[in-house]
Amino acid sequence: MTQTAQFEITRVLDAPREEVYAAWTEPRRLSRWFGPRSFTAPAERIVADVRPGGAWQVVLVGEGGFEAPLGGTYREVDGPGRLVFTTGDPDNPGDGPASVVTLELTETDGRTAMRFHQFGVNTDEEHARQAKAGWTEFFDRLAEHVAQA
Repeated sequence: MTQTAQFEITRVLDAPREEVYAAWTEPRRLSRWFGPRSFTAPAERIVADVRPGGAWQVVLVGEGGFEAPLGGTYREVDGPGRLVFTTGDPDNPGDGPASVVTLELTETDGRTAMRFHQFGVNTDEEHARQAKAGWTEFFDRLAEHVAQA
């Protein structure tokens, strides 16, 4: 039986939405915030073919050279306001977790409201809770990055 779980995170970032969108779609910018603080995401190990059907991949590198590749496919690209992408293959997940992320960016007075929604396949509530905690840490780093940009 396939389990599904979903969650949403909303953040207001102190940057115009074009800056936030660039932080999501440009490898050198993505490398500065994507992942937990204990990992790096080298820009040369990031693929961002930002178009419907294009692939994305980030290789997170931890202590001792431990590597954690993450990736999927862009489903919708309507920059700078909206991105929809997969992690894993939700249409054919096998036994592993996979999901669809919808990112919506709305600017007001030079600040950006970011709405992040993730719907997971083969994902129970505990896995979703852990994913939400992970993304929350990522977004702390994103907020720092765009405030400096």
